[in-house]
Amino acid sequence: MKSLLPLALLVLLIGASSTVTAQENEELNVQTKYQTELDELLEEAKVKQAFKTIHKQDQQTLKEHIYLNEIPAPPFAEEERAKAFLDMMKEIGVDSAWIDEVGNAIALRKGTKGKKTVVLDAHLDTVFPEGTDVKVKVQGDTLYAPGIGDDTRGLAMVLAVLRAMNDVDLQTEADILFIGTVGEEGLGDLRGVKHLFSDKGPKIDSWISIDGGNLGRVNYKGLGSHRFGVSFRGPGGHSWGAFGLANPHHALGAGINYFVKSASEYVSTGPRTSYNVGRIGGGTSVNSIPFVSWMEVDIRSIDPSRLTDMDKILKDAMEKALSEQNQLRKGGRPISLKVEMIGDRPSGELSPDLPLIQRAAAATRSFGVTPRPTRGSTNANIPIAKGIPAVTIGRGGEGGRAHSLLEWWANKDGYKGTQYALLLLVAESGLAKS
Repeated sequence: MKSLLPLALLVLLIGASSTVTAQENEELNVQTKYQTELDELLEEAKVKQAFKTIHKQDQQTLKEHIYLNEIPAPPFAEEERAKAFLDMMKEIGVDSAWIDEVGNAIALRKGTKGKKTVVLDAHLDTVFPEGTDVKVKVQGDTLYAPGIGDDTRGLAMVLAVLRAMNDVDLQTEADILFIGTVGEEGLGDLRGVKHLFSDKGPKIDSWISIDGGNLGRVNYKGLGSHRFGVSFRGPGGHSWGAFGLANPHHALGAGINYFVKSASEYVSTGPRTSYNVGRIGGGTSVNSIPFVSWMEVDIRSIDPSRLTDMDKILKDAMEKALSEQNQLRKGGRPISLKVEMIGDRPSGELSPDLPLIQRAAAATRSFGVTPRPTRGSTNANIPIAKGIPAVTIGRGGEGGRAHSLLEWWANKDGYKGTQYALLLLVAESGLAKS
């Protein structure tokens, strides 16, 4: 029997895209007062010292980047990487550190006033299943490995920001939580950040995620998604001896056909919406009528109401296929259908005039880069949907082939991405005057 791992890996990679392919190309306008604020912050002695420290420690950041990447963190199995990340934050120095109930690695650095809590986040998990070779190959300034960009580089940046702040004794007014979150990818369904914003999580006033893209990404628009597990079940039997039984595979094939036709027509107009059948499985052998046939479906839209409409299109298509296949059967009991939501990421959009968004844009311009508003499916979706100031920023450097075995990240002035993250974090947290 052939191994199912290559197929499972392939469909997992195809179905795990986390950002809108076509980025929004307009420039994000920056109000003068925020640009002035960031320019003045850049002249502060502590900030200048922290910038120099980040540049000086670039090779250490790369070593930590490689070290963390080579600790596997497949979906729902991030424990080992979380512990390593937590230990590294403790070694750098924080006021307290812990692993929460769902596995997030959290470190608190107290501010001088503590009236506000700001988060700097990167996610621990990757899309790759257990057993994937995550050994890093280095060629010049380029690192090759699954997960090397998404999001291990973000984790290394979080550590570098914390270290630089400690090394130069840069204090903020607000408390800061440095977090490595679980469950950002795929069927993790943002479980880490959902927990943080539940009644069991800490009070969070502002959220900054590092995840995807080059310097210049200012993501404050959440791309919502619904994900479904669909299964048809029947008695199964021999392909010759039991011929005439309702066949779950036949029902699934018909259901996909009906869904794609209706969904294609629906998404041809209106706010952008997408759909994807990402995984399919079931059956025991070529000469057996399967007893189960299943698939996983990803539906995304910038408009929550269209997700609801697409949900109905999917369910109607599956019900039609179920009825049709049961009518075709020559004997045996009918097959059954189950449509279960397995992922729910909310849509949302913040005002570009919010101080955090303006600071992110102004900080980008301070590096000579045009700030680009983007929409994506990231940890920031949860606070965005709740109206809490949140932004996802890029990792800096250059990278590509995310969610593939050929993923790469090149250290092309990568330290500037870390400097940018520090600048935004300090601006949002308030620089404490010495």
